[in-house]
Amino acid sequence: MQGQQPPHILTKYQYELDAFFYAGFGIRFLSYIIDLIILWAVSNIVINPLLTLTGADSFKLWIDYFSLSNVLNALLYFLYFVLMTKFFQQTLGKMILGIQVYRNDFKPFQWSDVLFREWIGRIISNIMLGLPYLAVIFTPKHIGVHDYFADTVVVKKKYLNYIKENEGL
Repeated sequence: MQGQQPPHILTKYQYELDAFFYAGFGIRFLSYIIDLIILWAVSNIVINPLLTLTGADSFKLWIDYFSLSNVLNALLYFLYFVLMTKFFQQTLGKMILGIQVYRNDFKPFQWSDVLFREWIGRIISNIMLGLPYLAVIFTPKHIGVHDYFADTVVVKKKYLNYIKENEGL
């Protein structure tokens, strides 16, 4: 028994282990920036030239904010995050950085989980100027407000097996 740590030591440092194994604010923010660059490129390569060629770039509903270009870019933004998270559990930015979204119980995503996280959670966070994303810095397991809505976590893929073993999954 000499040299072995008692099991309660693991629980004493579980908070620090969770902070290490789950994706923190910096890596999540960088993956979001990568995703925004990808969406900007798609918009400028596909959507804007099509609107210009068809003359639809001047179409708007009531005010300039509801132009066809803005509506299509918003649709692209939300569809990208919803569909990538539903089918791959990660966006291209998360793939590049090796992080992935999971439910707290590590079961497959339901559509409601993805819609609460990627649609409703993003709308609320974006309306509040992104401040709810800062919760990732201060919470155990680096959980953001949108993660609380959907009961999700973002993990570093290289530690996924360790997390599943310790969560009893």
